[in-house]
Amino acid sequence: MPTSNSTIKFGEARLEIEDIVDIAKDDIDVELSQSVDFSHKIDSGVNFLDTLLKEDGVIYGVTTGYGDSVTVNVPLSLVPELPLHLTRFHGCGLGEMFSSFEGRAILATRLASLSQGYSGVSWPLLELLKAFLQHDIVPVIPQEGSVGASGDLTPLSYVAGALVGERDVYYRGEIKNSLEVMQGLNLTPITLRPKEGLAIMNGTAVMTAIACLAYDRSQYLAKLATRITALSSLALKGNSHHFDDILFSVKPHPGQQQIATWIRNDLNHVDHPRNADRLQDRYSIRCAPHVIGVLQDSLPWFRQMIENELNSANDNPIIDGPGEHVLHGGHFYGGHIAMVMDSLKTAVANLADLADRQIASLVDTRYNNGLPSNLSMSDGARRYINHGFKAVQIGASAYTAEALKQTMPASVFSRSTECHNQDKVSMGTIAARDAMRVLQLTEQVLASTLLAAVQGVRIRIANNELDHDTLPLPVMEMYDDICQFFEPLLDDRPLDKLLRFTVDAIQTQRWSLYD
Repeated sequence: MPTSNSTIKFGEARLEIEDIVDIAKDDIDVELSQSVDFSHKIDSGVNFLDTLLKEDGVIYGVTTGYGDSVTVNVPLSLVPELPLHLTRFHGCGLGEMFSSFEGRAILATRLASLSQGYSGVSWPLLELLKAFLQHDIVPVIPQEGSVGASGDLTPLSYVAGALVGERDVYYRGEIKNSLEVMQGLNLTPITLRPKEGLAIMNGTAVMTAIACLAYDRSQYLAKLATRITALSSLALKGNSHHFDDILFSVKPHPGQQQIATWIRNDLNHVDHPRNADRLQDRYSIRCAPHVIGVLQDSLPWFRQMIENELNSANDNPIIDGPGEHVLHGGHFYGGHIAMVMDSLKTAVANLADLADRQIASLVDTRYNNGLPSNLSMSDGARRYINHGFKAVQIGASAYTAEALKQTMPASVFSRSTECHNQDKVSMGTIAARDAMRVLQLTEQVLASTLLAAVQGVRIRIANNELDHDTLPLPVMEMYDDICQFFEPLLDDRPLDKLLRFTVDAIQTQRWSLYD
């Protein structure tokens, strides 16, 4: 259950990426707005649909088949069964399952869309979605099967199926049938009203939820890559003048300037400027603000697009209850999320490439300015049998290569599906999944380079080439913390558990960076 006293009220204020991340972590409670305006939207949408049905109105997905089957009129006696069939025939997802953490984000994102009040859904549906989040009942959702328009139909069918009691959920560390869990909590499975199956499934909730989580991780990685660059510069006895404020004033990308400022402060450049023997460091140090700055400068427009999608009604048709309109369109199309995720994964993969070049310099005696080969701290005759970070650097190169390979844009691979009704689709969910894979690989590269840079700084301090006490406090605290769980690498030892621990520390954002 939530550990925070804060509450997010759906249907009230505009949601931010951080709200979805907090809900995914189960760090915040959720409620539905009790405002008059919100209640009016929900009630009028339901009443309007009921009136149309009584008048034998033709409504896509309510009195007709779905997609290409829009020309099939459903007998009114069978209309109540139609939404249940939608959830069932889309139950064909494959691949790995989204985690419970990701599933909570998906639930919250779908509730955000339905709470816009333009989907014609009832209070029992909204209340049950809220209850799932409050009780941490999370549908088990397969990752594969969505082309990103008509939204995330197949993965979201597992949300709808769980709400009616026909699918599995994560609950208290186990996978159980949702009906069994609901019965144990005295919750009533939803009986889908006309349009409600479509309202749950026909939208961008999966890709948008994953985009929120990806954004949060990428924002942290921009800061972490900055700190690693500073540590690498210290280990390589780099030239701190590469990050001078006058230098960066003449190229006014604000994100790039921010990165340079952070590195300059980490190097204590004003009080202890470092003049290397070399006039110019290699690009992986000297141009780091220009590499990381691309991501940093892109974050504001990434946020704008993700949060606009998050705060949208993105199913079809749109039900304008107060104005009594049924509006048929294509708001389920995930093109904006696809573009953001394709762009984000490229910017993040460049962080992997940057860090891979940094660790390559750290281990190579031709470029590391006097550090021992492969950063091994063994001495005497034992130095001939110890290989330090040699294999770690090879691993970083492998992770980088795979991350770079994943940057092929998904959005350009549209496929015509569903009898050519869905003849242009976004591939937004695939782009989001690709971005998560690139983030994972990049975190592995950054973990490898971070440990190598700490080992390099440790060697400089041991050799009295660097004064620990001249390190700025944030750098010193992070360095000291890492040294607590990373013992000096003297004799060769397996480092996989250490690397996994470090990756986990990155993903849980163990270190507070540049607040």
